[in-house]
Amino acid sequence: MTDVPADRNWAGNVHYRAARRHAPTTVDELRRLVTGARRVRALGTGHTFNRLGDTTGDLVSTAGLPPTVELDRERGTVTVAAGLRHGDLATRLHADGYALANLASLPHISVAGAVATATHGSGRANGNLATAVAGLELVTADGDLITLDRTDRRFAGAVVGLGALGVVTRLTLDVVPTFDIRQYVRLGLPRAALDTALDAAYSVSVFTGWRSSSRFDQVWLKQHADQPPPSADWLDTTAADTPRHPVPGMPARNCTAQLGEPGPWHERLPHFRLGFTPSSGDELQSEWHLPREAAGAALAALDPAAERIAAVLQVCELRTVAADELWLSPNHGRDTLAVHFTWIGDAAAVAPVLAEVEERLAPFAPRPHWGKLFTADPTASYPRYDDFLALLGEFDPAGKFRTDELDRWFPR
Repeated sequence: MTDVPADRNWAGNVHYRAARRHAPTTVDELRRLVTGARRVRALGTGHTFNRLGDTTGDLVSTAGLPPTVELDRERGTVTVAAGLRHGDLATRLHADGYALANLASLPHISVAGAVATATHGSGRANGNLATAVAGLELVTADGDLITLDRTDRRFAGAVVGLGALGVVTRLTLDVVPTFDIRQYVRLGLPRAALDTALDAAYSVSVFTGWRSSSRFDQVWLKQHADQPPPSADWLDTTAADTPRHPVPGMPARNCTAQLGEPGPWHERLPHFRLGFTPSSGDELQSEWHLPREAAGAALAALDPAAERIAAVLQVCELRTVAADELWLSPNHGRDTLAVHFTWIGDAAAVAPVLAEVEERLAPFAPRPHWGKLFTADPTASYPRYDDFLALLGEFDPAGKFRTDELDRWFPR
């Protein structure tokens, strides 16, 4: 057993309080560790901006477990180790002629961490990454190793489990035949054209610095390589003639290839390349998921705060995510507009603006991303909240996997 070197999250705003950190190399070792621990939490790649993954007990990384990638061509699935990064899995899948239907903007994040928090990517018809899960294996509080699949009544509650039900060791994911994508960046999208733009390609991201009341700064269109490119005057925008980074001033070489150059899905659907630091690094993040039909009204509600938002903002990204039936998915039961804020790395300056954004979005039943910064109650608009509470009681009655954040969101 080796110690996990990380003592803080990726952004550096959370210093882990764990008394001990572990990286077991076998599932049996992990089971013994969980059985003997009073409090334990699984650690992914640390791309969580709140204390969801923090504990005063034992912090466990699954990155040292065998890096399973088992492709089942007949069933159209792949079974993978929980600690694998999406970018590493994607490379191996593509080499075998397969793909995941969707990826997040960062290929650096672990498969299990992205699934547990319903991290999502973009696309009108694309569900978040957790919707690809066909089965999962986890170590429960008493050290048992169990498997759940779509035939199990508990499955839809356990997939987006926030690490609260056990330590996930492997996941089985749906796959599709590999495909190529072209990525185009367009500049100066009129605000009135947002809805049309969000439906214009396989995956779409719209970026704004909240410095203009009439236009968004950039639109990233990720479309199948055999589709025609956007017209020269597409939605009254202009084509970027050089590669762009979504954060002003950051080097475009960190980003996936643009300008319509075709490439495999895993080298275009993420915004950032696996070998480079994602985004800016020195940042905080918040994100709220809103009903898609409320997009215009919700953005208008934020407009009076635009100057205050812009003062502490690096970039805001707007994306769509398709509805699903996973109990704690922010996209449960409704097509979604995700409004993502990459803030500067000054928590004191960001805090009052974050609170104002929450207040202004409150009428639209927002669901915050579980792994990002927020202060309001995240559970109010989840129809299966009580069912998940019952699942917590069934899987972890003594609270072995609980954290301060989970106790706040799901009080016993």
